[in-house]
Amino acid sequence: MSERYRLIDDIRGFALVNMILFHAIWDLVYLYGVEWSWFVGVPREIWQQAICWTFILVSGFCLSFSSQPLKHGVEVSLAGLAVTFVTLGFMPQACIIFGVLTCIGVCMLLLGVVRPFLERLQGVAGWMALLFLVLFLFTRGLIDGYVGFGKWLTITVNPSFYKNLFTTFLGMPMPGFYSADYFPLIPWLFLFACGYFLSLWLAKNNKLHIFRKSYCRALSWAGRHSLFIYLLHQPIIFVLLRPFFSVIIMKAIQRWVAFMRFGHDMKCATGIGYKLTQCLY
Repeated sequence: MSERYRLIDDIRGFALVNMILFHAIWDLVYLYGVEWSWFVGVPREIWQQAICWTFILVSGFCLSFSSQPLKHGVEVSLAGLAVTFVTLGFMPQACIIFGVLTCIGVCMLLLGVVRPFLERLQGVAGWMALLFLVLFLFTRGLIDGYVGFGKWLTITVNPSFYKNLFTTFLGMPMPGFYSADYFPLIPWLFLFACGYFLSLWLAKNNKLHIFRKSYCRALSWAGRHSLFIYLLHQPIIFVLLRPFFSVIIMKAIQRWVAFMRFGHDMKCATGIGYKLTQCLY
């Protein structure tokens, strides 16, 4: 590629900023006990899905521009594996197994291998993008035991398929499986492929030039360094929030002790509740 498509960097950077905010609020709610009712309902689900769809669709879109898709796939997959080991070791309550990096890396490898064949389908790229979008929507419920389109068509998947780590990786999680960031191959491979064929369709119709201009330098920079920022953002959030909440907790304890001592002094001075204060102190 002779010129970088900088609007794609803007879009990826925007998704990255949203992801950082999302994870910071997730930590506040689930690790530090902050009560934000809106974050455990539909608004959180919409926000999370918008971020996920953007990252994976853009990753597939960019595959057609990569000169070394297999190398990049290995790098991203190894980064995903590193995230798994680090979270298992240091944050087991929020461990990440088969997270978004692992998913994107494997998608790069699978489509990178067959890319020479896929490029021959550029003439029908628009239809292929639509086909993979439909497959993505059709299989989104696989992790919950079904495929289909909700009220119009629902097919229950045999529970015996949900049995081990391999089926979990494919999209059929085994009983008791937990991951704070779970992106199985199905359905996300289909969205990745949709992005890839979307880029081929735009190239065929000479529309890629609309992505050449950046509209925000900061977002463009973040988009170009998204992997590096992704790997660092959660540890940085955790390091920043932990001392902050430690200070809050210490101040709360100090206020409680001061209040109890004040109560003790008042009770001793008035002779009220002497036995109770003896038990407390």
